[in-house]
Amino acid sequence: MTQLASASGTARQSFKTRLALWRRTPIFYPLVGFIVVFIAMAVINDNFLTASNQINLIRQASIIAIIAAGMSLAILTGGIDLSVGPVMALSGTLMAGMMIAGMPPALAIVLGLLIGAAFGAFNGLFVAFAGMPPIIVTLATMGIARGLGLIYTGGYPISGLPPEFAFFGRGSLAGIEMPILIMIAVYACGYVLLSHTATGRYLYAIGGNEEATRLSGIRVSRYKLLVYILSGTTAAIAGLILTSRLMSGQPNAGVGFELDAIAAVVLGGAAITGGRGMILGTLVGAMLLGVLNNGLNLMGVSPYLQNVIKGLIILLAIYISRKRAP
Repeated sequence: MTQLASASGTARQSFKTRLALWRRTPIFYPLVGFIVVFIAMAVINDNFLTASNQINLIRQASIIAIIAAGMSLAILTGGIDLSVGPVMALSGTLMAGMMIAGMPPALAIVLGLLIGAAFGAFNGLFVAFAGMPPIIVTLATMGIARGLGLIYTGGYPISGLPPEFAFFGRGSLAGIEMPILIMIAVYACGYVLLSHTATGRYLYAIGGNEEATRLSGIRVSRYKLLVYILSGTTAAIAGLILTSRLMSGQPNAGVGFELDAIAAVVLGGAAITGGRGMILGTLVGAMLLGVLNNGLNLMGVSPYLQNVIKGLIILLAIYISRKRAP
């Protein structure tokens, strides 16, 4: 009996130790928040847990999640990218326009993704090499990308796309919808980059103390440029999915998506000042945002009130992040 009691006490102590360590990881509070909100929505609305609604939820959240993956890299280095919504729309409309002009879909997709990467490189050059504040640079690029999209389309959607292009937004592979598979692939690449490469360690170091990182011999400018190229690319990937799903290029698409992406990163436990966060936390944050949007829609909550609720939740997440900061 004494040995049994001793073993039980050791197990409890071990559990408490593991829980204490787990609570110190950036993903702990986002995951708890996701579980709480998910259960609350399931209890409030009977339609929430249906298979069709869950698939729809993940599909809708996948676009913001993909944009947020690139945004998380920018925030991790102490920056931000406000241009992702317009870049997404511009890339999508240019893909659509090129296909309407007779270009093969595969080539149009590649060029559309390169356009997103080029806008990211434009941001990165001004941020990394000209030393300009990221919020100013990307705010300017946001207006440039939105304006170019509207000029190119005349403000009208581009429709009549080839039927095979619908595969990326409406198709499936092995029973899993393509937007979800693309999201998984993006986050798998992000996880490997941040957790298993020297580049990932440098990005954390830049966000933690940029000057010390520079003095240690790391070429900070190159890595910051890379971050914005990746952010522009993920925005273009999201544009591919949205354009394929709608089967039209929408020049006004993505309005407010940059705020949702920032919200997903913050809800995922990242420090808005940089240096702390996990790519998987961003995924949890994006899914939490998706659950919240989906549940509030099922409840018939006004979109205006939804914005208020999401804003309060984001403020709470930032407050918790600051309180947990070392």
